Amino acid sequence: MTTQRYALALGDDALILAQRLGEWVARAPELEEDVALANIALDLLGQARTLLTYAGELEGAGRDEDALAYWRDDRDFRNVLLVELPNGDFAVTMARQLVFAAYQYELYDRLRGSADETVAAVAGKAVKEVHYHRDHATQWVLRLGDGTDESRRRMVAGLETVWPYVDELFEPFDGADVDPTALREPWTAYVHGVLAEAGLSVPEPTASRRGGRDGLHTEHLGYLLAELQHLHRSHPGATW
Repeated sequence: MTTQRYALALGDDALILAQRLGEWVARAPELEEDVALANIALDLLGQARTLLTYAGELEGAGRDEDALAYWRDDRDFRNVLLVELPNGDFAVTMARQLVFAAYQYELYDRLRGSADETVAAVAGKAVKEVHYHRDHATQWVLRLGDGTDESRRRMVAGLETVWPYVDELFEPFDGADVDPTALREPWTAYVHGVLAEAGLSVPEPTASRRGGRDGLHTEHLGYLLAELQHLHRSHPGATW
């Protein structure tokens, strides 16, 4: 995988998850959480903008961040399947956040040493943001897992929902600065530690879902893109 495709994939991860988290605004279980999830989404959107801009420059076809975000079809996106999953209830979202933020933290921590100056700069800023994202998800998983019988039941169900999509995070990337397989051990130590502290069991292995890096997505991405891209495609060339 070339640097261009790598930047595109990481940018797509951030863009799609930002869109998902934005769906919680005005719907979160408390006002403070509306603000928290909106801020996390904005962090991810900032990562996406820089990475997609860089991917467009490397491509050399004249496509900027907007063209890549709004004028590609689902088969052209390279995000992992995990980030396109519907939010579900709040426990599903927090399970997804824990899994993905813990992965992103390990990834960007290592990408700070990338030989590519742009990637290293993105990672240097993003790792600080993702540290907060990971901590935020951790506190909610602990709170829900060690809370009432109902909150625990929902947290268990949330973990079971997202777990089939974990393996894809650690599949090798040709040409990547960091071998994703090397991230699994520290990711496992952190996430399993959180689950143990919350009194939750690690879900039993199930059939892994993958294909997002190759443009093979769930049906959910098409619906997400229809909303994400609607305004831009309805008014092509419009400026604000």
